[in-house]
Amino acid sequence: MDKAPTTLVQMERGQRGTVLQLQGGRGLVNRLNALGIRPGKKITKVSAMLMRGPVTIEVDRAQIAIGFGMAKKIIVKLD
Repeated sequence: MDKAPTTLVQMERGQRGTVLQLQGGRGLVNRLNALGIRPGKKITKVSAMLMRGPVTIEVDRAQIAIGFGMAKKIIVKLD
């Protein structure tokens, strides 16, 4: 059975997935694209703060910290 898509915020630490969609305006999508986060990319959630703090992910062997609001708009299919 396929796993349902989820947001980056809902992923557990250490989980891997593939970016399906970026929900947001042109500015947000452009910023995420510049960081290497785009549909089809494999990402791993490295860590997250407990209360709406930054989320650290790994994309292309680079670790990137993004804000909670941005992380909520990244839709991921878990591997």
